[in-house]
Amino acid sequence: MTENTQTPSSPDSELPTQYAPAEVEGKLYERWVERGYFDADAKSEKPPYTIVIPPPNVTGSLHLGHAFEHTLIDALTRRKRMQGYETLWQPGMDHAGIATQNVVERELAKEGKSRHDLGREAFVERVWQWKGESGGQISGQMRRLGDGVDWSRERFTMDEGLSEAVQTIFKKLYDDELIYRAERIINWCPRCLTAISDIEVEYQDDDGELVSIRYGDGDASIVVATTRAETMLGDTAVAVHPDDERYAHLVGTEIELPLTGRRIPVVADEHVDPEFGTGAVKVTPAHDPNDFEIGQRHGLPNLAVMDEHAVITVHGPFQGLDRLEARSAIVAALRADGRIVAEKRPYSHSVGHCSRCKTTIEPRLSMQWWVKVGPLAQAAGDAVRDGKVKIHPQEMEKRYFDWVDNLHDWCISRQLWWGHRIPVWYGPAGEVVCVGPDEQPPAGEGWTQDTDVLDTWFSSGLWPFSTLGWPRQTESLAKFYPNSVLVTGYDILFFWVARMMMFGLYAMDGTPPFHTIALHGMVRDQFGKKMSKSFGNAVNPLDWMDKYGSDAVRFTLARGANPGVDVPIGEDWVQASRNFANKIWNATRFALMNGATIEGQLPAPEEMSATDRWILSRLNKTVAQVDAFYEDYQFSKLSEALYHFAWDEVFDWYVELSKTTFFAGGEGARVSGRVLGEVLDVTLRLLHPVVPFVTETLWTTLTGRESLVIAEWPSDSGFRDEAAEAEIENLQAVVTEVRRFRADQGLQPGQKVPARLDLAGTALAAHEGAIRQMLRLQPEGDDFNATATLPVAGAKVALDLSGTIDVAAERKRLTKDLGAAEKEKQQAQAKLGNEAFLAKAPDNVVDKIKGRLAKAEADIARIQAQLDGLPQA
Repeated sequence: MTENTQTPSSPDSELPTQYAPAEVEGKLYERWVERGYFDADAKSEKPPYTIVIPPPNVTGSLHLGHAFEHTLIDALTRRKRMQGYETLWQPGMDHAGIATQNVVERELAKEGKSRHDLGREAFVERVWQWKGESGGQISGQMRRLGDGVDWSRERFTMDEGLSEAVQTIFKKLYDDELIYRAERIINWCPRCLTAISDIEVEYQDDDGELVSIRYGDGDASIVVATTRAETMLGDTAVAVHPDDERYAHLVGTEIELPLTGRRIPVVADEHVDPEFGTGAVKVTPAHDPNDFEIGQRHGLPNLAVMDEHAVITVHGPFQGLDRLEARSAIVAALRADGRIVAEKRPYSHSVGHCSRCKTTIEPRLSMQWWVKVGPLAQAAGDAVRDGKVKIHPQEMEKRYFDWVDNLHDWCISRQLWWGHRIPVWYGPAGEVVCVGPDEQPPAGEGWTQDTDVLDTWFSSGLWPFSTLGWPRQTESLAKFYPNSVLVTGYDILFFWVARMMMFGLYAMDGTPPFHTIALHGMVRDQFGKKMSKSFGNAVNPLDWMDKYGSDAVRFTLARGANPGVDVPIGEDWVQASRNFANKIWNATRFALMNGATIEGQLPAPEEMSATDRWILSRLNKTVAQVDAFYEDYQFSKLSEALYHFAWDEVFDWYVELSKTTFFAGGEGARVSGRVLGEVLDVTLRLLHPVVPFVTETLWTTLTGRESLVIAEWPSDSGFRDEAAEAEIENLQAVVTEVRRFRADQGLQPGQKVPARLDLAGTALAAHEGAIRQMLRLQPEGDDFNATATLPVAGAKVALDLSGTIDVAAERKRLTKDLGAAEKEKQQAQAKLGNEAFLAKAPDNVVDKIKGRLAKAEADIARIQAQLDGLPQA
């Protein structure tokens, strides 16, 4: 794309008096898409810049977490596009196996049907139908936010190309003996009837009961405590620590398991904590992951006592009971048998729940497919250790290493119908055949395909390269892989990020999927509390967009985005961002009405006023500062820098200081008009990635050019004028001090006051007109009586407040302020005079105290001068 100088479709040269986001945003976005601004060209010779969208679930809708993450990614990609990169922000959605299946099953339930009534093939067809009609509403909501994604490349984890990628890598892993089938303990949801991943388990404190049960009798007895009494039916041992002398005589013997008539061994295992409880634990290998490991070490049998619905399947009196019914019945039976030693009720403890249906998770021994993650995780860890991939902020590296260095094998099979079906066929004679995408499955009587599907994280782990056409060697893959950066929440560092790292390095010959992992925090409410419907503090970002505009929501989110830190947000802050957008609008309208222009070269510095040179110097420093913050993913800091530069320096100071020049007309007005046009041009470019809609409207009006989306990103020209900056800082000090004094006296902002300005010997003499205008100061008359004199920045401002000031009250107030300043000076001097303190205090603490002393001394001088300037009573 090239930047056109003029287009017939540019907005009108006049702006409405008020900014109405609803009338602008939708039309602008569609124009951007229609003109292909966001489309990435694999044939381009520009350097690539690639980011993939963390694929939202097809069942989902835009929430504040999405809006937050998308704002950050959009800001990065818009800036890189303006910098001349061939920029790809890859969009798409995740098929969200369990969530989507649940949605469609609920729809079927309304019709009085289950998926089994339809059968697998018809049910999957029904899910595709739902996806076409109702899935993916988030795409439209992303447009509302302004996401600059390449919609022509939109992908879905179940589409044909990505399904080929899934089958290809499964086959490759299987052939390399990195995928295997085994019986292990998994998280099982009795409602969804499938294994689920760790990330799909939500832990919360539930009230239950802790019962202590005596196994065996007399000297051959042991007391164990449990919150899940129903699992005792599957106990196959009791374990104690090898060094626990209390039970040394029992190790190697057998004791009777109550209610069952079975005898079970006592084993010694170092996993047991002798200090916890009685120092003895029941071992149920088929229903607890730690117990399973103990069982493996000691060759214990795995006795499953529940089916997939969590219904008891053994021991007559309890057979057929739900696990919770069985728990009460078993405790009652044990109590009747005199086996209950102690009961604690209620007993609060952490319990895992299915994140989809909230059912309590049941650890269950099950035959599943697994990825052997050892060598994959080693490579994923080494890529960060070796510097191939950087994690930002760096302190998150430890959490990453703690995870990848201790990964257990990954359960990838799910007992669902919606998802990528495992490409393994079983033959009539026990044959097992894994089929690749270019191979035909075995045919003939007795051959069946595995009924399970793959974990959703398996396909989303391929996202950085499967979306670019892998396993085919496409132009897009060659151009845009590896991704430049991954922007995602720290909460899925372990699940999604680690899997992408493992698969990317494995499939792409050791090339990691991205150069940088930029981690952000979670969006919380204004009090720092997690947002949740159950808490009543969840916010629909679309409501805020309707009320305040998308730019306001985006700027609020970016302004709160410190790397790796949670982001509090409240409606008041969005309203403040809306006010910022309005400020930009009004200031640009003023500038356009007063001759601001980008036509022609900038005047030479000697043609400019100090005010002009000051704002250009500050502008270039801001460009450099914003660039540095972008490179460090400091979205909050760059937003703050832009906010204060635009509002404080450009709109509140430069525009105000230039009004006298504009009103006077002539050459000075022409020069300042060109400078103001330059400042607005660059400021709007800098703001555009974060607030694209209002800046696009204003910039195209100001410049007459096609679009900010394809405009050039501003660069620091190197222009600096420290003298002009110091001069304007002194002017600001004068104006600020007099304003403060006026406010203290209760004067109205527009109230005019006679004043004498003593600016001789300072550079401020050239600004007397601007100072008088900004402060509403009239020239002194013949009857001028200086009732107060304010010395500041080498100048003196004498004010005649006769009849408007209570001299006694003002003297009392200043005397109080003087006392406070003197006390602050004494405290600072005392610390700086304490040798013991100076020997221990860090340099930054000492510097801070020195700063307090300097400020106190300046305050004392200022206040004393004001007191001296007051008329005597």
